[in-house]
Amino acid sequence: MSDRWYHVALTDGRTVTLAAAEGAHPGLAIASAVARVGRAGRVWPIGAAVATAAPLGESVGRGVVVLPDAPTGLAQFEYPAGVVAALGERARAAIAPGYARSGDGATHVVEAVVAGEAARDVFLDVIERLPATDNVEVDVAAHADPVGDRQVWLTPRLKDARRALRFLDDFEEDCLTSGHVDVAVYVRAPRSTWRLTQHKTLLWLSEDDALTGRVVGWLAARDLAPIDPLATVAAGPHLHYRSPRSSARPRLLARLKSAGLKRVELGPPSAGGGQAGGAGGGGDGGGADRG
Repeated sequence: MSDRWYHVALTDGRTVTLAAAEGAHPGLAIASAVARVGRAGRVWPIGAAVATAAPLGESVGRGVVVLPDAPTGLAQFEYPAGVVAALGERARAAIAPGYARSGDGATHVVEAVVAGEAARDVFLDVIERLPATDNVEVDVAAHADPVGDRQVWLTPRLKDARRALRFLDDFEEDCLTSGHVDVAVYVRAPRSTWRLTQHKTLLWLSEDDALTGRVVGWLAARDLAPIDPLATVAAGPHLHYRSPRSSARPRLLARLKSAGLKRVELGPPSAGGGQAGGAGGGGDGGGADRG
């Protein structure tokens, strides 16, 4: 795969810098921009887009150029690794950490937005607290590079959360920080799914009201408060990416098979937006996606 240039808007929470960086995929370019611009202090990406022309600006290291005229009006929310708002697109609702609880027929639904690395931490923390963890599901999106068909893979039945956590630790770069993958744990009784989506929101779907209330309590204990409506990156144009240490599609699928997962035949989605394995959940490759 040949390198191409990407524009990346970065912030330290106070000022915004626009950089151009090159990479074989957007994750490489974003990582390079963060590393070079962030040498004087931590920065994070708040917008990215494919560059339409070679950059003209101040070089700050190999393959990274700081550009004049940084964009204004960008929210400084720290997106979890794997997805970022698209630059040069329409304005979007402000994104902030929090959760929203709703229902879809007999299914209780909780969706949460968590900033930065804490999204992964909250996902794993809830898994540790669940009464059981029967399976892990990995949903590889159609836009995973190279582009191909969507595939869902399921672990054999697990005996406890420790096995799920060991799997997720082994697949951290390929699942938890990749915007091309949804990863979920499935509880058979009461039938429930806890998912880290490709848009890096946390999604709980369950047939049990009491367990849903406990999950809400665990989220509240992580300083998340109810928000209505809950804004997510999926509501506007955005770009999915994976980390420099992650696997491209062929190697990822080979790793899943080697780890003992089985590919699941996809049926039509349920009324709750569900798919193979759980009480619901799952990401989309919606028209707003970039990547």
